[in-house]
Amino acid sequence: MQRQRRSFFAYSSALLGLLSLLAVACFHFPELLTSREFRAVYNEQFARHLLLVGLAAAFFMGTVAILRDRNKRIATLGVASATLAVLLGGTNVQFDAIGHTPYSLGLDWFVLSLFFSALVFVPLEHYLGKRALSPLRPGWRTDVAYFFMSHVLVQFILILVTASTSTIAGLAAFPVLKAAIQSLPVWAQFLIAVFVADMAQALLHRAYHNIPWLWRFHAVHHSSRHMDWLAGSRIHVVEIVMTRSAVLLPLLVLGFSTPAVNAYVILVGLQAVLAHANLGIRFGWLEYLLVLPRYHHWHHARQKEYIDVNYAIHLPLVDMLMGTFKLPPDQAQWPLEYGVMKLETVPNGIVKQHLMPFQGGRKYDDYVD
Repeated sequence: MQRQRRSFFAYSSALLGLLSLLAVACFHFPELLTSREFRAVYNEQFARHLLLVGLAAAFFMGTVAILRDRNKRIATLGVASATLAVLLGGTNVQFDAIGHTPYSLGLDWFVLSLFFSALVFVPLEHYLGKRALSPLRPGWRTDVAYFFMSHVLVQFILILVTASTSTIAGLAAFPVLKAAIQSLPVWAQFLIAVFVADMAQALLHRAYHNIPWLWRFHAVHHSSRHMDWLAGSRIHVVEIVMTRSAVLLPLLVLGFSTPAVNAYVILVGLQAVLAHANLGIRFGWLEYLLVLPRYHHWHHARQKEYIDVNYAIHLPLVDMLMGTFKLPPDQAQWPLEYGVMKLETVPNGIVKQHLMPFQGGRKYDDYVD
């Protein structure tokens, strides 16, 4: 345990140092590296204060790890990254008013999302985890790479999703139905949107599992052998576009208001992380009302009797209606193992996993283990 704590200090320093360096890059090139939509969520002063905290923590934790002679190279990376961030201006980088650019990377979205997700879920999983699982468990580097890809490319993914749905939504116009939905209060629209979107996603989700060529993309997500808050990030970019399109299309066709759709998007982000989290809390009757960790963990179980169940992302009611609901009544019962049934069909690493669906049914020696 003491050794893990020292390793945690070294890796935390490296993470915070690198995030600080990326944050400084965002200050230098805000038009290119920051998302216009996400900049509206925070202000410059908040970003500078948070950067200061990250730099101080990277220096402190890295120094402690180096002095204790534990993972010195990793800790040195953290200290060196933080030092370079300071030399490049640190919290004092000045910039002019941010102009309009048609495209930009969501590097700020990646930095802030990873920082706060880790800040919340790493302690929660440490104290409330079903399994004693280190944040540096096998495969964490691959999942961080997926987390990076999906956040940094958020605008380009949104463009692809919008392009694949806007034309169809425009042709499928139901003005009377749209008016009826928009006459409802936002909270009612939100609840209906959650059900409609979850039904659409669950149907596509089941198709992922039962249509071989779709499964090759979805197998990447199921290849995670360890379930925690970061594991949900492992999704092939083609699946991201297909799933978001399938969910967005009925919401656009039915004409839900922008506040209701925005509330749904927030729920998606929170529940996607929560459902994969390593949290052994007993939620009682709530497990039959909302998709919570144990429910979704059984969907990822490496057991034949659970390969075609629990497709819902938000509401177990959707699986009940589809006839795919399955959950052991004993809340102390959790899966013994996670991953695809045929381990050799999914290779290690984000690059090989993205190429895998296009390579037929080949097998790999360096599979996820």
